[in-house]
Amino acid sequence: MPSLTAREVYQQLRDAALEVRLLKRLDEQPEPGHVQVDIEGWRLTLDFEANHLRHCQRCQCPDGRVGELDSWQRYGTDPVSLLSTWELAQIERLCSEQTIKNAV
Repeated sequence: MPSLTAREVYQQLRDAALEVRLLKRLDEQPEPGHVQVDIEGWRLTLDFEANHLRHCQRCQCPDGRVGELDSWQRYGTDPVSLLSTWELAQIERLCSEQTIKNAV
């Protein structure tokens, strides 16, 4: 089964930033600084540092295909680097808003 490309994962993040697809932050936190999100069946592990999204560590789509940072960087990019400045800010905002809601 082929792995997910950075562009496929970027498209999910972009759609979430545009609020075309629903991004839900999950309670699971695999490691400090990592945030698990679900975008309509796509499970992503995002790497944050001081509330700034740095990388997408891993993604699994509904059909079971997986993509990981190591394979994307081999081709010189990862999904987060494809986001515009505005899209990146939207994803960071969506994740931080859900953190606040979950804490209340």
